[in-house]
Amino acid sequence: MKIGFVSSILADKSFEEVIDIANNLSYQCVELACWPRGEAERRYAGVSHIDVDNIDDKKANYIKDYCVHKDVEISSLAFYPNTVGNDLKMREKNVKHLYKVIDASARLNVNMVTTFIGRNQFLNIEDNLKQVQEVWPNILEYAKRKNVKIAIENCPMLFDKDQWPGGQNLFNSPDIWDRIFEILPNENLGINYDPSHFIWQNMDYIEPIYKYKERIFHIHFKDIKINKEKLKKCGVLAYPLEYMTPKIPGLGDCMWNKFISALSDIGYDGYSCVEIEDKAFERDDASILKGLIISKRYLEQYLA
Repeated sequence: MKIGFVSSILADKSFEEVIDIANNLSYQCVELACWPRGEAERRYAGVSHIDVDNIDDKKANYIKDYCVHKDVEISSLAFYPNTVGNDLKMREKNVKHLYKVIDASARLNVNMVTTFIGRNQFLNIEDNLKQVQEVWPNILEYAKRKNVKIAIENCPMLFDKDQWPGGQNLFNSPDIWDRIFEILPNENLGINYDPSHFIWQNMDYIEPIYKYKERIFHIHFKDIKINKEKLKKCGVLAYPLEYMTPKIPGLGDCMWNKFISALSDIGYDGYSCVEIEDKAFERDDASILKGLIISKRYLEQYLA
């Protein structure tokens, strides 16, 4: 299993600076953010460490050579938009950019894109599945021709009032996974598995590892801390950020020994990237680096 980090936490750094940081901290890989330049729909969006709008063979060779020189791999190209939301113009724009990310992933021999499947937050699950069935077959077939895997993160994208009531990513539970894999049986469609989202939804985050072992393409190492006193007061129907807080690995409620043990049971030897969304480690460059250092040091006790 190769340990890396998600580059979006280093929003103001260049591609070279991100890879240099990974090298200096002895990370093995990086999941590189590839949003359209200068466009941020929300927090952690709008980060572009590879400009997929302007990548040719010369630029691709430079990126590959730089990573080889620094002994850092690219685990995936990352773009997490809403491809089936209620804003049709935005949907079209997001899908168009997703194709460019797929192209760049193939050109760079990364052959992995991490993303969301999307959701119209104002429609029910059944109607959203119809939307997915309309939008995604062509994307997956295109990615297949490019030999690119698509790993969907299991984040509901339901945190505050802007994403209420249904959230902006349908791919949020094993029950939904089954229904999506039924309508989209493509072998290049899989999971970017993040245990933290199961925790705040009060779901089992260990057992699905065994059931979906063939579909797990990528891992996010992110933790969640549940404030039980706040939860008692506001209940599960409140905005989730009212009772939970994203944390770096080891500072939340995830049982990482059991999680990584299950991954070892299924023989997972792919990429696993620390995702920092912990405000306690976002104040400045020094605190971000501290978060990356602590996360790696904590996880290596189970990975070494």
